[in-house]
Amino acid sequence: MSHSIFYLLSFVTLLFALLVVFAKNPIHSALYMVMTFFSITCHYILLNAQFLAIVNFIVYMGAIMVLILFAMMFLNLGKETEVQKPIYLKFAAVIAAGLLMLTIFAAIKKTDGGEISGLPINDIGLVKNLGKTLFKDFLLPFEIISILLLSAMVGSVLLAKREIN
Repeated sequence: MSHSIFYLLSFVTLLFALLVVFAKNPIHSALYMVMTFFSITCHYILLNAQFLAIVNFIVYMGAIMVLILFAMMFLNLGKETEVQKPIYLKFAAVIAAGLLMLTIFAAIKKTDGGEISGLPINDIGLVKNLGKTLFKDFLLPFEIISILLLSAMVGSVLLAKREIN
């Protein structure tokens, strides 16, 4: 059952990644990228790495995509600003894509096509175990980093407040 879910998620991830590249509208491309990140988050959940899934969801799907969408809106990307590429660059891109596909097919042919092997399923990626390790083995560095981040936050607020007045 989990292999079929893995293959379905892999197909969805590759489909949305290709749509990111081939979409004409940059906003649609960014939305396809959000879907790609979401399917990668589902891969992390399938691998029992909940912390990575949460970080991927918050950082990439949240912060990075909002940043990309704001940049697109500020740049006002349109057809009139698109530069036409010379024909030799398009020809070089086609050759590079063909060589990449040849390499991928050779790598697939070289594999034995057997069972997917990897780490045994355990609780290594759970947030509970990460918290235990962080607060038991790395408590002092964690507290020092928290004080450093707090002082940086206070300093940035003070610098911003001084420039306003």
